[in-house]
Amino acid sequence: MARRTAPFSAFEFLIAWRYLRARRAEGGVSVMTWISLIGIMLGVAALIITLAVRAGFRAEFVDTILGSNAHVTVYSAPTEVVAGSGVFSRLMQDYEARAGRIAAVPGVTRAAPLIRGQVMVTYEDRSNVAEVYGIAEADLMTIPRVAHSEEALGEISRFGEGIALGSGLARELGVGIGDRVKLISPNGAKTAFGTSPRVSSYEVVYIFTAGRWDIDRTRLYMPFAEAQSYFNREGGADEIEVDVTDPERVDDWEIPLLQAGGAGTLLWTWRDASGSFLRALDIEDNVMFVILTVLVLIASMNITSGLIMLVKNKGRDIGILRTMGLTEGSILRVFFLCGAFTGVIGTALGLALGVVISLNMDQVMSFVNWLNGGDAWDPSIRGIYELPAKLQADDVIKAVGLSLGLSFVVTIFPARRAARLNPVEALRYE
Repeated sequence: MARRTAPFSAFEFLIAWRYLRARRAEGGVSVMTWISLIGIMLGVAALIITLAVRAGFRAEFVDTILGSNAHVTVYSAPTEVVAGSGVFSRLMQDYEARAGRIAAVPGVTRAAPLIRGQVMVTYEDRSNVAEVYGIAEADLMTIPRVAHSEEALGEISRFGEGIALGSGLARELGVGIGDRVKLISPNGAKTAFGTSPRVSSYEVVYIFTAGRWDIDRTRLYMPFAEAQSYFNREGGADEIEVDVTDPERVDDWEIPLLQAGGAGTLLWTWRDASGSFLRALDIEDNVMFVILTVLVLIASMNITSGLIMLVKNKGRDIGILRTMGLTEGSILRVFFLCGAFTGVIGTALGLALGVVISLNMDQVMSFVNWLNGGDAWDPSIRGIYELPAKLQADDVIKAVGLSLGLSFVVTIFPARRAARLNPVEALRYE
């Protein structure tokens, strides 16, 4: 009785590798192998690049939100100013005590009273609308993307002497450090003849870049006491900005913050403001993953075509191998290895290509801009200034595992067909 060989023996790898190197007369098999290999390589690279860009975009987008905005905004429900007057206000008169109670909540890292308003900013013959944030200098220093901006101009330590502008707003107005701009608010001083607009002049002492196009183009910071006076909020605050240790779990702080804020306290989290956009990103990610999975599957199906052609061309060899004592299992493994080699090599090349492009996304985008003859990435539409890429180990493993799995699965059918080939029929007309 013939001794059975161990599965995937060295000779099975040798035969499979020799079959992949088709001779010139079997050029069709070689062409199909190359098509399969290139298709899998491009599919895997596209999948890795897409996953990296998706992760990078989401991380950068969330970082710009959390780095320049509050994780939770605390404000008051409307209350009647004078009983029976019918005039309601959201102004917090007890903002200092309320901010102190909120800051004492475990996990809260910042509780900053804030004045909010909108003004017209003018400089020489230019003007634009700005959203004013009245904030204390100590609280401004705790906003990472503003206080520690890499492209900042001026000195934030002089914030008490003037105002801070976003770089986009400063660029549109054409102002620099030391220039004085006028702020115009329609809700100014109240006189017997009505409310007159308020016009005040301030020196620009600090220009920041937060990394978000909409923030840099519209935001203006003003000292808290000055904002109280300018917007007629003496003795009060519009809201309290709150930061927590883990913004991804911000919902866990809702009940403690409501309890600390007291009666009439309302909350607005960063997820409430941007949750719909993030959910849209997740849906888009899932759709893109499915589409690219189909592309990898189509590329893998070329392996089936190539193996079917290889089995047809190697019918005589299969018959000879069977008569020499190779079992159906050995034949199946030989042709399985033929397809597996293509899948593994294509996946490895795709992995290398995808990683290289992901790590050099800035240069890739520069090349795309050069081809388009301009700016191919519009921050006014996408919010952030560049297309980031963030390689994550689980994304790479997911792409590689998917490619190898599909490559191995589609190889089974033609390999079984080769194993079941009758050696007598294969050699009858040879």
